[in-house]
Amino acid sequence: MMLLPGMALLVIFQYVPMAGIVIAFQDFVPTKGFFGSEWVGLQHFAFMLNLPDTATIVTNTLVIAVMKIVLGLLVPVLFALLLNEIRQHGVKRTVQTMVYFPHFLSWVILGGILVDVLSMNGGAVNRILGWFGIGPYFFLGDPGLFRGVIVVTDVWKEFGFSTIIYLAALSGINPVLYEAAVMDGANRWKQVRHVTLPGIAPIAILMATLSIGGILNAGFDQIFNLYSPLVYQTGDIIDTWVYRAGLLDMQYGLATAVGLFKSVVGLVLISVSYWAASRFANYRIFSGGSPWIDTIPTPTGSFTC
Repeated sequence: MMLLPGMALLVIFQYVPMAGIVIAFQDFVPTKGFFGSEWVGLQHFAFMLNLPDTATIVTNTLVIAVMKIVLGLLVPVLFALLLNEIRQHGVKRTVQTMVYFPHFLSWVILGGILVDVLSMNGGAVNRILGWFGIGPYFFLGDPGLFRGVIVVTDVWKEFGFSTIIYLAALSGINPVLYEAAVMDGANRWKQVRHVTLPGIAPIAILMATLSIGGILNAGFDQIFNLYSPLVYQTGDIIDTWVYRAGLLDMQYGLATAVGLFKSVVGLVLISVSYWAASRFANYRIFSGGSPWIDTIPTPTGSFTC
């Protein structure tokens, strides 16, 4: 009974709209509907591949998504290691709450804040840079800076929430391993290197492999609220292009074809990512138990327990 509302929403908003895929093969006219619009076959797909913008939006999507994945993995791991060294629980919880709070804010809110903070005219960032004789910079209007702004702000928003996963993994490491390391003369750095990092390695591998499936999702909400025609060259991604082509320019068939192409590629990548998670991190969806990690590798190094 608890699953029924969620299943109903899934069917209504995810499966029923899949009938609209037929638009990708039609010269769709809303007044004529699915059955009255002219069938054009693969014409939209051929047109999509010949568009000069295709290479640009695919490149932008991949570059931004890969940068987000890499930094979105490294920064939470590093911050979790640093936060784990804090012994005062009150301070630790306060810092953790402060850094994961932005995760719960929408990009509509954060977009307005960032527009003001990064503004050339009185923005806080340019003011601070001005104290050192640097700038000002047009962060949201310079194509060379826009990708960096997108990646850094996304990591800032999400790294605190991702840190929770790695803190949970750190709490699951057997304290006996640290005691054995101390008895073998390992300092704090060697304990991190030979005990802590191997202990969270399965989680890191799992998160990295599962993120492969979303490599074509560079963040529509964020970019849509921050970009402008000035940065289309380096900031326009597949989702924002589909939005403009489908809803603004009313090229429904072409926009649906691009969206369908992205979905098919995403399906392949998700399949590959789950295979990789199963192969390298012992991740199982249908294992008869919790879809988590079955084994934790033995820490490397000279100490044993």
